[in-house]
Amino acid sequence: MTESVRSLAPDERDALIGTLKARFAKHPERHEGIEWAEVEARLAAADPAKLWSLREMERTGGEPDVTGRDPETGELLFVDCSAESPKGRRSVCYDPEALASRKEHKPADSAVGMAAAMGVELLTEEQYRALQRLGAFDLKTSSWIRTPGKIRRLGGALFCDRRYDTVFVYHNGAESYYAARGFRGMLRV
Repeated sequence: MTESVRSLAPDERDALIGTLKARFAKHPERHEGIEWAEVEARLAAADPAKLWSLREMERTGGEPDVTGRDPETGELLFVDCSAESPKGRRSVCYDPEALASRKEHKPADSAVGMAAAMGVELLTEEQYRALQRLGAFDLKTSSWIRTPGKIRRLGGALFCDRRYDTVFVYHNGAESYYAARGFRGMLRV
């Protein structure tokens, strides 16, 4: 994808920042100790591709919000905070290799492939659990998470959800896909 495609027109940028600002104000519990002025300054200084990625998170139903700061780099972490796994990212298998292995009834894409195209990372189990400490997510859906290489080499992939007020981690064949399973992304700004 060319750099010009990975940028927003000024009106798109303003609309996105307005949406992010409103969500930030509505959910202060997600970003204690972080002020909107810092978020806005980071967004203003960010590579245009980062804003494009945030817009893709929003466009596919992720409802991205700031959920913290990377302790090593100081980057702000934007994570999909939609109540359920984002609608525009469901019915996907785990990764491009799993997609290629399906002989019939292939899904349209894979979680890893879509995340890469959007410029975001799949959440790790630790990041997924951290998100769940900020609210109750995936009560009816589930989300693929970054799978350790050992599990993936054996054909599996991991996903999580929240049931009975508990976060569960499960496994499935990486080529499987379900209407209620998608993925959540994270973007560092």
